[in-house]
Amino acid sequence: MRKWISLLLAVLLAAACLQAAGETAEDEIAGLPEEATDAEALGDDSGLIPIEHLPEQGGTDGEDAGLMIRPLKTGDEGDDVTFLQMRLKNLDYYTGEATGKFSGETAEAVKAFQRDYRGKGLEVTGEADITTQLILAGATYRTLRRGMSGEDVKELQERLIALGYYKGKASGDFLEGTQNGIKQFQKYNGMEQTGVADPALLEVIYSENAVSRYGDEEIEDGPVDFDDQYYLVDENENGVPMPNAPVVFTEKLKRGIKGSEAVKQMQERMAQLGYYDGPVSGNFMDKTVAAVKKIQVQNGMEETGVVDEDTWNVIFNSPGIVMPDMTPKPAPKTEFALTVDVKNQIVIVYTLDENNEYTVPVRYMLCSTGMKATPSPVGDWVLNGRKTRWCYFPKWGSYARYWTRINAQVAFHSPIYRSADTGTMNVSSYKALGQRASHGCIRLSVEDAKWVYDNVGKGTVVTITEDLPVNQELKTALMRDKPSSPNADPPETTPEPEYSAANKPEIKGTLGAKRSGPEVYWVQRRLQELGYYTTKCTGQMLNQTQEAVRQFQKDHGIYPSGTVDSELIDMLAEADKITPTPAPTAPEPTPAP
Repeated sequence: MRKWISLLLAVLLAAACLQAAGETAEDEIAGLPEEATDAEALGDDSGLIPIEHLPEQGGTDGEDAGLMIRPLKTGDEGDDVTFLQMRLKNLDYYTGEATGKFSGETAEAVKAFQRDYRGKGLEVTGEADITTQLILAGATYRTLRRGMSGEDVKELQERLIALGYYKGKASGDFLEGTQNGIKQFQKYNGMEQTGVADPALLEVIYSENAVSRYGDEEIEDGPVDFDDQYYLVDENENGVPMPNAPVVFTEKLKRGIKGSEAVKQMQERMAQLGYYDGPVSGNFMDKTVAAVKKIQVQNGMEETGVVDEDTWNVIFNSPGIVMPDMTPKPAPKTEFALTVDVKNQIVIVYTLDENNEYTVPVRYMLCSTGMKATPSPVGDWVLNGRKTRWCYFPKWGSYARYWTRINAQVAFHSPIYRSADTGTMNVSSYKALGQRASHGCIRLSVEDAKWVYDNVGKGTVVTITEDLPVNQELKTALMRDKPSSPNADPPETTPEPEYSAANKPEIKGTLGAKRSGPEVYWVQRRLQELGYYTTKCTGQMLNQTQEAVRQFQKDHGIYPSGTVDSELIDMLAEADKITPTPAPTAPEPTPAP
């Protein structure tokens, strides 16, 4: 339907051009090749009418000369502007009314169209020149990418389902599953795997030349039917084909079994879910083991490659199974959990405590998260194990080392390099560590990026948050220990003082804001033992240390000054033996008579 509308509108526009331009122009246009919309055909030697040779719109004294093709820009009015808006609206670039007035909203829609059709030689100006209008008249699709929605997205999803590249619902929302379906289509059709459906790709997807995952079977216009044993559960957002009745587990399956009907049944099911592309033989060999392991990893299970009852039920009887192209569930427990603290620009690595919770910090790393205009996505993300020693960012023409995927958009990686050569680091990206600087990824020093690459595996949960309080002590300590340049030796660090709760320091006067030394370190360690101080002990009296002192003072009936004198040192040393005395509260006021 969309193609027929485009064809009709193209004919109408061509007729308007010919009528307006007259016989001379008609002779020149008649010399165009059949395909005059590619970048080469629309060059200076294409035979198109130079803009300066086109007649102006309208005549003198308000005389109406009819619809003429002319360059259009903000402020212009007329039927040709209405036509332009209708074409942009038909392709979902423009959502306003076709008023015939070229507004700022119209200019933004023109820019979006020009961006999508830059391959046709268009410049992104927001002005509808002759070339833009001619290409727009024959256009059928807009570029579709993650985050977009609409009927055209729904049509794309239905087509991907028919071709076997997408198993979700045709919801009209372009999310991770749709993006991965596009990548799979691009892979099977020998294209670059971008996950973006530009107009050229959409032409292939809707053509008879599209390669199906089903092989040489005829491609239907709508979703293909699954095997009669299965049906689509409407309320299941994954769109997973489910058996008509639960499939009962009968025996444990593992590597080496041959000629088993249960293994054959499982291989058929895993192939249908997109996890398995080997032979349906009933033999439990390497490919079957790998598929089972992938299902277990994706669904937060122990990666054994053995099909016990729990794994069997996930494969056959769970409508909530995580599909291959979706974000995996967390593993039962991994060695580490990582928190990206956006407010302080720090990554904290936690390991498990005695209660099997991630509360013990084992590593602190300065980072650069996304800038305000390109923020890092907050939330909990589960690593799927994808990583590479070098990565390339085609949009920016730059490289980075030790890339570890967080989700489809962002990853941990080193500072930026100009080429895949360790001698070409962009030093400014290193110096920016500790402040927002990226397009969404989490940049780390090379040492820290390599640590993540080497030590953080599949199933690890990464939390990106903007809600943690300012941690001046920790940030100051990490910035102080950061080498001045990527190749410089780190500053000599002062060894931490020996500490014993009983070995209290002798001080003269008070310890106040910004004081530093072993006495402050002792106070921090003691407050940490007592549960008042929860960050790195730095030996510097900054905000969090002062706040911990104030809280201790409040709990022991002392004015919360935030400073430390010799009497408070004594109280801290003996705190285990002291029953806290809450600070007195003001009496209730007596009601006025």
